Amino acid sequence: MHVAISGNIGSGKTTLTKLLAKHYNWQPEYEEVDNNPYLDDFYQEMQRWSFNLQIFFLNSRFRQVKEIHDSGLDVIQDRTIYEDAHIFAPNLHAMGLMPSRDFENYLSLFELMESFIKAPDLLIFLRASIPTLVDQIQKRGRDYENNIRLDYLNRLNERYEAWISNYTKGKLLIINVDENKFANNPEHLGEIIQKIDGQLHGLF
Repeated sequence: MHVAISGNIGSGKTTLTKLLAKHYNWQPEYEEVDNNPYLDDFYQEMQRWSFNLQIFFLNSRFRQVKEIHDSGLDVIQDRTIYEDAHIFAPNLHAMGLMPSRDFENYLSLFELMESFIKAPDLLIFLRASIPTLVDQIQKRGRDYENNIRLDYLNRLNERYEAWISNYTKGKLLIINVDENKFANNPEHLGEIIQKIDGQLHGLF
């Protein structure tokens, strides 16, 4: 079983990954943030480091997906390989922060990688407004995220909505994080678990 959680920066992916891993006894796989050598540089100078950052994430997530399927374990994954290619890299290119030749090189590599991987059995999308994202980003207090601009988050949100509205690779569950406060409300988490059970086991 491979379940993946997608969503914008600050939407609660890591928190929900931890909670669901504990509930279902799934193996959690997290995004490489602390070990990413490009993040600090990227948020200081996006145009210079955008290609390096996206290649690092692409490599990391491709390896992660391969390990998930080779392990034979039930796994829940914090963010997917698709978000890099459909949201973050195109957004950087559209903002003039990634040159066209780098972007085309990146997409060519992604398309090759995609031909070797299988989509998650269930994708959970965390939908959140900009105020919710900003509030949660500020609460966790990562230094490199202090420079994230509101227009950058808004552009990402728009691309997430466009991507998720056309997602057809497998089962999809959308959670509105503005209303569902699963991090602090056990009842709200219970609602998500009930919906996951329904998706995976066909209870309704």
